[in-house]
Amino acid sequence: MAHPRPFRFGIQLHSAASGEEWAEVARKVEDLGFDSLLLPDHFGDQLAPVPAMMAAAAATTTLKVGCLVFDNDYKHPVVLAKELATIDRLSGGRVEVGLGAGWMLTDYEQAGMSYDAGKVRVDRFEEGLTIIKGLLGPDPVDFEGEHYTIRGLNGLPKPVQARPPILVGGGLKRMLTIAGREADIVGINPTMPNGAADADAARTGTAEQTDEKLGWVKAAAGDRYDDVEINLLSLGCFLTDDRAELAGNLAPLFGLTPAELLEFPHALIGTTEEIVDVIQARRERWDASYIVVQSDALEAMAPVVAQLAGR
Repeated sequence: MAHPRPFRFGIQLHSAASGEEWAEVARKVEDLGFDSLLLPDHFGDQLAPVPAMMAAAAATTTLKVGCLVFDNDYKHPVVLAKELATIDRLSGGRVEVGLGAGWMLTDYEQAGMSYDAGKVRVDRFEEGLTIIKGLLGPDPVDFEGEHYTIRGLNGLPKPVQARPPILVGGGLKRMLTIAGREADIVGINPTMPNGAADADAARTGTAEQTDEKLGWVKAAAGDRYDDVEINLLSLGCFLTDDRAELAGNLAPLFGLTPAELLEFPHALIGTTEEIVDVIQARRERWDASYIVVQSDALEAMAPVVAQLAGR
Protein backbone atom coordinates (compact mmCIF):
# COMPACT_ATOMS: atom_id res chain seq x y z
CA MET A 1 0.00 0.00 0.00
CA ALA A 2 1.33 3.42 -0.91
CA HIS A 3 0.23 5.00 2.36
CA PRO A 4 -0.40 2.96 5.51
CA ARG A 5 -4.03 2.87 6.52
CA PRO A 6 -4.58 4.48 9.96
CA PHE A 7 -4.89 2.09 12.87
CA ARG A 8 -8.21 1.28 14.41
CA PHE A 9 -9.01 -1.14 17.17
CA GLY A 10 -11.90 -3.44 17.98
CA ILE A 11 -12.70 -5.57 20.99
CA GLN A 12 -14.58 -8.85 21.09
CA LEU A 13 -16.95 -9.04 24.04
CA HIS A 14 -19.05 -12.03 25.00
CA SER A 15 -21.39 -11.33 27.85
CA ALA A 16 -22.74 -9.12 30.62
CA ALA A 17 -24.91 -9.78 33.66
CA SER A 18 -27.50 -7.15 32.75
CA GLY A 19 -28.46 -4.60 30.16
CA GLU A 20 -27.12 -1.84 32.36
CA GLU A 21 -23.74 -3.56 32.66
CA TRP A 22 -23.61 -4.16 28.90
CA ALA A 23 -24.34 -0.49 28.21
CA GLU A 24 -21.66 0.61 30.69
CA VAL A 25 -19.06 -1.64 29.07
CA ALA A 26 -19.99 -0.41 25.59
CA ARG A 27 -19.60 3.21 26.71
CA LYS A 28 -16.24 2.39 28.29
CA VAL A 29 -15.03 0.76 25.07
CA GLU A 30 -16.05 3.90 23.18
CA ASP A 31 -14.49 6.24 25.74
CA LEU A 32 -11.16 4.36 25.58
CA GLY A 33 -10.95 5.01 21.84
CA PHE A 34 -11.85 1.62 20.43
CA ASP A 35 -13.57 1.85 17.06
CA SER A 36 -15.71 -1.28 17.25
CA LEU A 37 -17.38 -3.72 19.62
CA LEU A 38 -17.77 -7.21 18.17
CA LEU A 39 -19.46 -10.38 19.39
CA PRO A 40 -18.93 -14.05 18.58
CA ASP A 41 -21.69 -16.17 17.04
CA HIS A 42 -21.78 -19.41 19.00
CA PHE A 43 -24.30 -21.30 21.12
CA GLY A 44 -22.35 -21.30 24.39
CA ASP A 45 -22.36 -18.72 27.19
CA GLN A 46 -22.44 -15.63 25.00
CA LEU A 47 -25.02 -12.98 24.32
CA ALA A 48 -26.81 -13.40 20.99
CA PRO A 49 -25.06 -10.99 18.62
CA VAL A 50 -28.02 -9.21 16.98
CA PRO A 51 -29.77 -7.88 20.11
CA ALA A 52 -26.44 -7.25 21.85
CA MET A 53 -25.17 -5.25 18.87
CA MET A 54 -28.29 -3.10 18.96
CA ALA A 55 -28.06 -2.57 22.71
CA ALA A 56 -24.39 -1.54 22.44
CA ALA A 57 -25.18 0.86 19.60
CA ALA A 58 -28.07 2.38 21.55
CA ALA A 59 -25.77 3.04 24.53
CA THR A 60 -23.10 4.81 22.46
CA THR A 61 -22.77 7.50 19.81
CA THR A 62 -19.82 6.61 17.55
CA LEU A 63 -18.94 3.00 18.38
CA LYS A 64 -19.30 0.57 15.48
CA VAL A 65 -20.95 -2.77 16.25
CA GLY A 66 -20.58 -6.11 14.56
CA CYS A 67 -20.09 -9.83 14.85
CA LEU A 68 -16.84 -11.72 14.36
CA VAL A 69 -18.40 -13.46 12.54
CA PHE A 70 -21.94 -14.52 11.75
CA ASP A 71 -22.02 -18.21 10.81
CA ASN A 72 -23.86 -18.43 7.49
CA ASP A 73 -25.39 -21.77 8.52
CA TYR A 74 -27.18 -20.35 11.57
CA LYS A 75 -29.38 -17.79 9.82
CA HIS A 76 -30.84 -17.57 6.35
CA PRO A 77 -29.04 -14.71 4.54
CA VAL A 78 -32.33 -12.91 3.82
CA VAL A 79 -33.14 -12.86 7.55
CA LEU A 80 -29.64 -11.75 8.54
CA ALA A 81 -29.52 -9.02 5.89
CA LYS A 82 -32.78 -7.55 7.19
CA GLU A 83 -31.56 -7.64 10.79
CA LEU A 84 -28.25 -5.97 9.89
CA ALA A 85 -29.91 -3.28 7.78
CA THR A 86 -32.27 -2.56 10.68
CA ILE A 87 -29.41 -2.15 13.15
CA ASP A 88 -27.59 0.09 10.67
CA ARG A 89 -30.71 2.23 10.31
CA LEU A 90 -31.37 2.45 14.05
CA SER A 91 -27.70 3.10 14.92
CA GLY A 92 -27.21 5.85 12.37
CA GLY A 93 -24.90 3.77 10.16
CA ARG A 94 -22.57 1.98 12.59
CA VAL A 95 -22.76 -1.67 11.52
CA GLU A 96 -19.86 -3.85 10.35
CA VAL A 97 -20.95 -7.07 8.69
CA GLY A 98 -18.73 -10.03 9.62
CA LEU A 99 -19.60 -13.20 7.70
CA GLY A 100 -18.14 -16.70 7.77
CA ALA A 101 -18.79 -20.30 6.78
CA GLY A 102 -18.85 -21.75 10.31
CA TRP A 103 -16.16 -23.82 12.02
CA MET A 104 -16.98 -24.71 15.64
CA LEU A 105 -17.85 -28.41 15.61
CA THR A 106 -19.43 -28.41 19.08
CA ASP A 107 -22.01 -25.81 18.01
CA TYR A 108 -23.21 -28.06 15.21
CA GLU A 109 -23.19 -31.21 17.33
CA GLN A 110 -25.08 -29.69 20.26
CA ALA A 111 -27.65 -28.06 17.98
CA GLY A 112 -28.14 -31.22 15.93
CA MET A 113 -27.02 -29.42 12.77
CA SER A 114 -25.16 -31.17 9.99
CA TYR A 115 -21.46 -30.25 10.00
CA ASP A 116 -21.06 -30.52 6.26
CA ALA A 117 -17.71 -30.84 4.52
CA GLY A 118 -15.73 -27.60 4.37
CA LYS A 119 -16.33 -27.25 0.64
CA VAL A 120 -20.11 -27.42 1.12
CA ARG A 121 -20.10 -24.91 3.98
CA VAL A 122 -17.95 -22.51 1.96
CA ASP A 123 -20.10 -22.98 -1.17
CA ARG A 124 -23.17 -22.09 0.90
CA PHE A 125 -21.37 -19.17 2.56
CA GLU A 126 -20.29 -17.78 -0.82
CA GLU A 127 -23.90 -17.78 -2.01
CA GLY A 128 -25.03 -16.20 1.26
CA LEU A 129 -22.39 -13.48 0.94
CA THR A 130 -23.60 -12.61 -2.57
CA ILE A 131 -27.20 -12.40 -1.34
CA ILE A 132 -26.41 -10.26 1.72
CA LYS A 133 -24.25 -7.87 -0.32
CA GLY A 134 -27.09 -7.54 -2.79
CA LEU A 135 -29.84 -7.01 -0.22
CA LEU A 136 -27.80 -4.36 1.60
CA GLY A 137 -27.32 -2.54 -1.71
CA PRO A 138 -29.77 -0.35 -3.62
CA ASP A 139 -31.36 -2.82 -6.04
CA PRO A 140 -33.71 -5.83 -5.82
CA VAL A 141 -31.98 -9.20 -5.79
CA ASP A 142 -32.52 -12.19 -8.05
CA PHE A 143 -30.29 -15.15 -7.26
CA GLU A 144 -30.40 -18.82 -8.11
CA GLY A 145 -27.77 -21.07 -6.62
CA GLU A 146 -27.38 -24.59 -5.33
CA HIS A 147 -28.37 -23.62 -1.80
CA TYR A 148 -30.50 -20.47 -2.07
CA THR A 149 -32.99 -18.99 -4.54
CA ILE A 150 -34.02 -15.33 -4.20
CA ARG A 151 -36.67 -13.87 -6.51
CA GLY A 152 -36.99 -10.13 -6.97
CA LEU A 153 -36.46 -9.31 -3.30
CA ASN A 154 -35.69 -5.70 -2.43
CA GLY A 155 -33.91 -5.67 0.93
CA LEU A 156 -35.80 -3.29 3.22
CA PRO A 157 -35.19 -1.24 5.24
CA LYS A 158 -32.15 0.12 3.44
CA PRO A 159 -29.11 0.74 5.65
CA VAL A 160 -27.89 4.27 6.35
CA GLN A 161 -24.47 3.40 4.92
CA ALA A 162 -24.38 2.99 1.15
CA ARG A 163 -23.48 -0.57 2.05
CA PRO A 164 -22.14 -1.49 5.48
CA PRO A 165 -18.54 -2.71 5.26
CA ILE A 166 -18.25 -6.48 4.98
CA LEU A 167 -15.56 -8.39 6.86
CA VAL A 168 -14.64 -11.91 5.78
CA GLY A 169 -11.89 -13.80 7.57
CA GLY A 170 -10.20 -17.06 6.82
CA GLY A 171 -7.09 -19.15 6.99
CA LEU A 172 -7.31 -21.29 3.87
CA LYS A 173 -6.74 -20.23 0.30
CA ARG A 174 -10.34 -20.48 -0.89
CA MET A 175 -11.81 -18.36 1.92
CA LEU A 176 -9.07 -15.75 1.63
CA THR A 177 -9.53 -15.66 -2.14
CA ILE A 178 -13.26 -15.00 -1.69
CA ALA A 179 -12.43 -12.38 0.94
CA GLY A 180 -9.87 -10.67 -1.25
CA ARG A 181 -12.33 -10.53 -4.13
CA GLU A 182 -15.49 -9.56 -2.22
CA ALA A 183 -14.83 -8.09 1.23
CA ASP A 184 -14.05 -4.58 2.42
CA ILE A 185 -12.16 -5.95 5.44
CA VAL A 186 -10.16 -9.18 5.30
CA GLY A 187 -9.30 -11.04 8.48
CA ILE A 188 -6.20 -13.21 8.14
CA ASN A 189 -6.67 -16.02 10.63
CA PRO A 190 -5.37 -19.39 11.70
CA THR A 191 -7.37 -22.33 10.39
CA MET A 192 -9.31 -24.66 12.69
CA PRO A 193 -8.31 -28.16 11.55
CA ASN A 194 -10.08 -29.82 14.49
CA GLY A 195 -13.08 -27.51 14.54
CA ALA A 196 -11.65 -25.92 17.69
CA ALA A 197 -9.29 -23.11 18.73
CA ASP A 198 -6.41 -25.32 19.88
CA ALA A 199 -2.65 -25.65 19.47
CA ASP A 200 -3.10 -27.28 16.07
CA ALA A 201 -4.98 -24.15 15.02
CA ALA A 202 -2.20 -21.89 16.32
CA ARG A 203 0.34 -23.83 14.27
CA THR A 204 -1.53 -22.69 11.13
CA GLY A 205 -1.16 -18.99 11.95
CA THR A 206 2.59 -18.38 12.11
CA ALA A 207 4.23 -15.28 10.70
CA GLU A 208 5.53 -17.14 7.65
CA GLN A 209 2.12 -18.62 6.92
CA THR A 210 0.59 -15.16 7.28
CA ASP A 211 2.99 -13.91 4.59
CA GLU A 212 1.60 -16.58 2.27
CA LYS A 213 -2.01 -15.86 3.22
CA LEU A 214 -1.61 -12.15 2.52
CA GLY A 215 -0.29 -13.12 -0.91
CA TRP A 216 -3.53 -14.98 -1.63
CA VAL A 217 -5.53 -11.92 -0.60
CA LYS A 218 -3.47 -9.62 -2.81
CA ALA A 219 -3.78 -11.94 -5.79
CA ALA A 220 -7.56 -12.13 -5.42
CA ALA A 221 -8.04 -8.42 -4.74
CA GLY A 222 -5.93 -7.27 -7.66
CA ASP A 223 -6.41 -3.59 -8.41
CA ARG A 224 -8.78 -3.12 -5.46
CA TYR A 225 -6.21 -4.22 -2.86
CA ASP A 226 -5.50 -0.64 -1.74
CA ASP A 227 -9.18 -0.35 -0.79
CA VAL A 228 -9.06 -3.47 1.39
CA GLU A 229 -8.51 -3.18 5.13
CA ILE A 230 -6.46 -6.01 6.70
CA ASN A 231 -7.58 -7.29 10.08
CA LEU A 232 -5.73 -9.39 12.65
CA LEU A 233 -7.52 -10.97 15.61
CA SER A 234 -5.40 -11.29 18.76
CA LEU A 235 -6.10 -14.44 20.77
CA GLY A 236 -4.15 -13.14 23.75
CA CYS A 237 -2.67 -9.91 25.07
CA PHE A 238 -0.02 -10.29 27.78
CA LEU A 239 1.52 -7.27 29.50
CA THR A 240 4.96 -8.14 30.85
CA ASP A 241 8.36 -6.57 31.49
CA ASP A 242 10.08 -9.75 30.25
CA ARG A 243 8.80 -10.80 26.82
CA ALA A 244 11.31 -13.59 26.43
CA GLU A 245 10.53 -15.28 29.73
CA LEU A 246 6.77 -15.12 29.25
CA ALA A 247 7.06 -16.36 25.68
CA GLY A 248 9.06 -19.32 26.95
CA ASN A 249 6.33 -20.15 29.45
CA LEU A 250 3.41 -19.70 27.05
CA ALA A 251 4.83 -21.18 23.85
CA PRO A 252 3.95 -24.83 24.65
CA LEU A 253 0.28 -23.84 25.11
CA PHE A 254 0.25 -22.50 21.56
CA GLY A 255 2.25 -25.39 20.12
CA LEU A 256 4.93 -22.89 19.03
CA THR A 257 8.55 -22.20 19.88
CA PRO A 258 9.18 -19.07 21.99
CA ALA A 259 10.61 -17.30 18.93
CA GLU A 260 7.55 -18.24 16.86
CA LEU A 261 5.22 -17.01 19.59
CA LEU A 262 6.92 -13.60 19.76
CA GLU A 263 6.29 -13.27 16.00
CA PHE A 264 2.83 -14.90 16.14
CA PRO A 265 0.43 -12.41 14.50
CA HIS A 266 -2.41 -13.39 16.84
CA ALA A 267 -0.77 -12.62 20.20
CA LEU A 268 0.56 -9.43 21.77
CA ILE A 269 3.30 -9.79 24.40
CA GLY A 270 5.44 -7.18 26.15
CA THR A 271 5.31 -3.76 27.74
CA THR A 272 2.93 -1.17 26.37
CA GLU A 273 5.73 0.33 24.28
CA GLU A 274 6.83 -3.07 22.98
CA ILE A 275 3.25 -3.89 21.96
CA VAL A 276 3.00 -0.52 20.19
CA ASP A 277 6.18 -1.37 18.27
CA VAL A 278 4.93 -4.87 17.42
CA ILE A 279 1.63 -3.56 16.07
CA GLN A 280 3.43 -1.00 13.92
CA ALA A 281 5.77 -3.71 12.60
CA ARG A 282 2.79 -5.88 11.69
CA ARG A 283 1.27 -3.07 9.69
CA GLU A 284 4.57 -2.71 7.81
CA ARG A 285 4.75 -6.44 7.11
CA TRP A 286 1.10 -7.34 6.50
CA ASP A 287 -0.73 -3.98 6.05
CA ALA A 288 -2.67 -4.96 9.18
CA SER A 289 -4.26 -1.76 10.46
CA TYR A 290 -7.41 -3.14 12.11
CA ILE A 291 -6.51 -4.96 15.33
CA VAL A 292 -9.15 -6.80 17.35
CA VAL A 293 -8.45 -8.02 20.89
CA GLN A 294 -10.35 -10.13 23.40
CA SER A 295 -12.44 -8.79 26.28
CA ASP A 296 -9.77 -9.41 28.93
CA ALA A 297 -7.40 -7.05 27.07
CA LEU A 298 -9.58 -3.96 27.48
CA GLU A 299 -7.50 -2.27 30.18
CA ALA A 300 -4.14 -3.51 28.93
CA MET A 301 -4.77 -2.23 25.41
CA ALA A 302 -6.21 1.15 26.42
CA PRO A 303 -2.81 2.96 26.44
CA VAL A 304 -1.87 1.26 23.15
CA VAL A 305 -5.11 2.44 21.56
CA ALA A 306 -4.49 5.93 22.93
CA GLN A 307 -1.10 6.04 21.18
CA LEU A 308 -1.99 4.44 17.87
CA ALA A 309 -5.69 4.90 17.00
CA GLY A 310 -6.08 7.00 13.89
CA ARG A 311 -2.33 7.15 13.20
